[in-house]
Amino acid sequence: MIYWGLVLFTLSIGALISLIKVDTDPENMLSRDEPARIYHNQIKQEFALSDLIVVGAVAKTGETIFNPQSLADLKVLSDEIKQIEGVIVKDVNAISTIDNIEQAGEGVIRFEWLMAKAPTDEQSAIELQQKTRRLPFVVNSLVSGDEKAATIYVPIENKDESYRISQAIQVLIEQLSNANEYHITGLPVAEDTFGVEMFIQMGISAPAAAAVIYLLMLYFFRSASLVVAPMIVAMATVIIVMGAMIGMGFTVHIMSSMIPIFLMPIAVVDSVHLMSEFADRYKPGSDAKAEIKKVTQHLFQPMLFTSITSAAGFFSLALTPIPPVQIFGVYVGLGILLAFLVTILFIPAYVSRMNDIALRNMQEKLHSASSADRKPSILARLLPIWGGFSIAQNKLVIIVALVVTAISIVGISKIQINDNPVRWFKSDHQIRVADRVLNHHFAGTYDAHLVLEFTGREDLIRGLYGEVISIVQQAKLNQSLSPESINAIETILSKGAQSLSIQELNQVVDDLLFDESDSGILVLEQIQSVVDESEANLKQFTLPRNLAYIEKLQSYLLETALVGKSNSVVDLVKTVNRELRSGSDSDYAIPETQNAVAQTLLQFQSSHRPQDLWHFVTPDYTKSLIWLQMTSGDNQDMKAVIESVEGFVANNPLPENIELNWAGKAYLNLIWQDKMVAGMFDSLVSAFAIVFIMMVILFRSLLFGLLAMLPLSITIIFMYGMIGWMGKYYDMPIAVLSALTLGLSVDFAIHFIERTRAYFKEHQDWQTTMKLMFEEPARAISRNALVIALGFTPLLLAPLVPYITVGAFLAAIMAVSALVTILVLPASFTLLKGILFKVAK
Repeated sequence: MIYWGLVLFTLSIGALISLIKVDTDPENMLSRDEPARIYHNQIKQEFALSDLIVVGAVAKTGETIFNPQSLADLKVLSDEIKQIEGVIVKDVNAISTIDNIEQAGEGVIRFEWLMAKAPTDEQSAIELQQKTRRLPFVVNSLVSGDEKAATIYVPIENKDESYRISQAIQVLIEQLSNANEYHITGLPVAEDTFGVEMFIQMGISAPAAAAVIYLLMLYFFRSASLVVAPMIVAMATVIIVMGAMIGMGFTVHIMSSMIPIFLMPIAVVDSVHLMSEFADRYKPGSDAKAEIKKVTQHLFQPMLFTSITSAAGFFSLALTPIPPVQIFGVYVGLGILLAFLVTILFIPAYVSRMNDIALRNMQEKLHSASSADRKPSILARLLPIWGGFSIAQNKLVIIVALVVTAISIVGISKIQINDNPVRWFKSDHQIRVADRVLNHHFAGTYDAHLVLEFTGREDLIRGLYGEVISIVQQAKLNQSLSPESINAIETILSKGAQSLSIQELNQVVDDLLFDESDSGILVLEQIQSVVDESEANLKQFTLPRNLAYIEKLQSYLLETALVGKSNSVVDLVKTVNRELRSGSDSDYAIPETQNAVAQTLLQFQSSHRPQDLWHFVTPDYTKSLIWLQMTSGDNQDMKAVIESVEGFVANNPLPENIELNWAGKAYLNLIWQDKMVAGMFDSLVSAFAIVFIMMVILFRSLLFGLLAMLPLSITIIFMYGMIGWMGKYYDMPIAVLSALTLGLSVDFAIHFIERTRAYFKEHQDWQTTMKLMFEEPARAISRNALVIALGFTPLLLAPLVPYITVGAFLAAIMAVSALVTILVLPASFTLLKGILFKVAK
């Protein structure tokens, strides 16, 4: 009954896995109502910004990219890219898709395609090269500073399609000549590529872990039929949990993709404890059903508490403000509780139905030295030695533990919080190679958006509203304005200041001028003058003083060396102004009047790509965007850029009624990273407190409760100290390891303390108690540590860095946790045995 029930339940829930949806967008690290995320998407919409794939070409032949073959290939490639479904054709940015701006006579400029056709000879290529040097939006963005490389910026409609589009581009590249070396990068393609490889890795890592765990348990218990049982528990747990998560509509993110590999080793922990004691207790001829029942009753309470505490460690992740981490924590926690339930129900039923021959063979292999003249296992030989040392040298063990803890605390102070989605790949991955090459040649493939916004619009409209009312009231008294005109204007004003439209008011005044008397025309012209002045003041980013501030900020950012290049409406205005005047570099400057600025913007709108203007200013000119190009996508570097801007603003206050905000992928990554660190600390403290209370309740002793927290405390401090000393960045995978450490370290401690107290109560002798503890109980703990640690080792072969990180650190965590339990706890018990273990009188 239990068998078929488990099979049917597993298959029915597991069927939901077919609904899987992969999500690797770091934006989803933030909740949908997170202000930074809402503002980022608002800015993307207001400035018509898209996610970009960056295609780079580095010339192989000739000294620069400006040779006929390289340019011909670039032209073909950029044209073909426009044919790919999902590409925003009008915004594709390449030297063949943008305008050259030149004088066509005094006060007249001409816009023509920079490279309508690829040059066919060297002279034409050199002429093109000279033209690009005069276009600030091209230099170090579309053509590298050393002129050895060029890029094509490919805007896409949906970032989830970036992998498909990048593969389509790669197919096009393979059809070109070998004049250029090509690279494809950009955060969207890095994230989507990671999703594809992550999906593949899920299908490899979990089965590989299962194979390792099976072989380990086969080595420990020498019975294939016996170790099948915990493997069934583990597989059922993983399938049910993943099916439930996907069935609930949750996408598979980088963290939730690790649920199978986390649960696979953890799910067999209780089974190993049960089987380990059963294997020691069972003797040929015994009643297997009675023996497994006794073992289950004996271990039920410690297994229940270890499962609850392990789950609590993961449930604590629900307190973080990062949705994928919350989902990961909740479902791993549920998986641990499910594994306990399945273990308690399934393992006893399975063992009790094993045939006598299989059980006899297991016992012969495990206990019969005469049958094979076997020596004791390595664990059986080492554990009593370690136990003896810990008890005899208890003070030395504790001093060493304290010294290691102190050194680790120093290491924690050295931890650097940092992440970058591109570094999720190994250094030789094509994404990492493209990132290095293109960021070496160009100003940067990472971007952030600095947004300046006029906040005085409401005050300005209210002022205009008041002035117009005053003029109309005076006109009424003087009877200088016709009743029809007064009625028309008051109709507009009746909507209130908040709903007042300058454009509508201007249009009405213009229409009234045709039918008004001379005195009325003077009044209407007065209103029109006030409206025009307000409209000019509203267009804040056509004011030379505000453009000059942006120019000064851009120059400062370039000097800091944190930003490779910045692009803004100022660069556009200065370029058009130069060509409108003399074409000389001396006129590459911001015009002195607002009208002159407006003239440059109007001229630009007659180009082939007028929409480019709205990537840098909104149509009402109340917001302006500075596009920052950076060679690094690290959170640390983004933070340094923000701090440098804050320093600039402190010394150079923003213009009146102008505020500054941030958007862009690099900025969002910084926001969720900061939230993750704060959230992880809160969750760890909360979980630590909950587990401590549970320990006190379980052992009905404050002192034993404190000792139970010793292994996890030392392990967590050691782990993070090691991270600090190694210079390893604190990122998301490392952050969640604290939950695993908390759960599993306390698991070992509970079993060690519970069994120690039981043995002492039975034998009333400390030496006998310790001798027994370093037999089956210590072996069970060691086996569990090895199963979990080695169960994660397949991750070390993964092509994705987060998986490797988790695998390496988890192996270290299990080793340290088991050693602390086996060495430090007995040393502490020995030192405090007069208080903790009193002989009954």
